[in-house]
Amino acid sequence: MQEIMLYLRKYGQRLDTEIAEGLGVSLNVVRRHISELSSGGQIITCKVTRFEGDKPIEGVLCRMAGSLPVASPGRKPGARTSA
Repeated sequence: MQEIMLYLRKYGQRLDTEIAEGLGVSLNVVRRHISELSSGGQIITCKVTRFEGDKPIEGVLCRMAGSLPVASPGRKPGARTSA
């Protein structure tokens, strides 16, 4: 389970299939550990469907609890500029 936490800390939010591939373990093991970490409040998960061409890929997206994705670059709506 620590390997999953370290992987998410290093690479940010990832699909369960990407975590399994990156760590070199089976998808069933990753999903079991993800459910334990999620119930403990250490990570946040949601089910997603991505499309590669016409092929849907369903998975579980995971990220560290309490961490926010990096803000996108550029001006934000409602931002004031100094004149």
